[in-house]
Amino acid sequence: MSVDHVTRIRELLESFDTAMLVTHGVDSLHHARPMAIARVEPTCDLWFFTGRRSAKVDEIRQDQEVLIVCQNERDCYVALRGQAKLVSDRAKAAELWKERYQVWFPKGAADPDLLLIQVKARDAEYWEREGFKSIQYLFEAAKAFARGAQLQNGEGEQHGTVSFNE
Repeated sequence: MSVDHVTRIRELLESFDTAMLVTHGVDSLHHARPMAIARVEPTCDLWFFTGRRSAKVDEIRQDQEVLIVCQNERDCYVALRGQAKLVSDRAKAAELWKERYQVWFPKGAADPDLLLIQVKARDAEYWEREGFKSIQYLFEAAKAFARGAQLQNGEGEQHGTVSFNE
């Protein structure tokens, strides 16, 4: 596992406020929903708040394998696979609590409906075209367009993968 890629994935994850949490539904379909990211751990594990009676809780109880997808306009993308765990821990909820969660949990971190989801990162991929990489990408795209040629993506410079179990 490349420490540079882990660090970069963590930095990218920390730049997102929300992520799409994809679960395997009890109806055998995949379900995706936006979730506020409560914390990104140094290991790239993620924390979310949810309600005890939500469909995602039943889906995670059935199948802990989840996919987290993040996108920032057209410049940055992260896909992370991991194992979800439902955590009922008032101290941890208080530690992760942000005032903006009040709209979902009016009684605060002690709300009896509150449950935490911890996603233990297994592997992740990222794609980015920020800063100089964005300028370089646009330049290469313009050249390809002008020549009527296919864009050569240069994916190695914009793409990285990590397996956290190594």
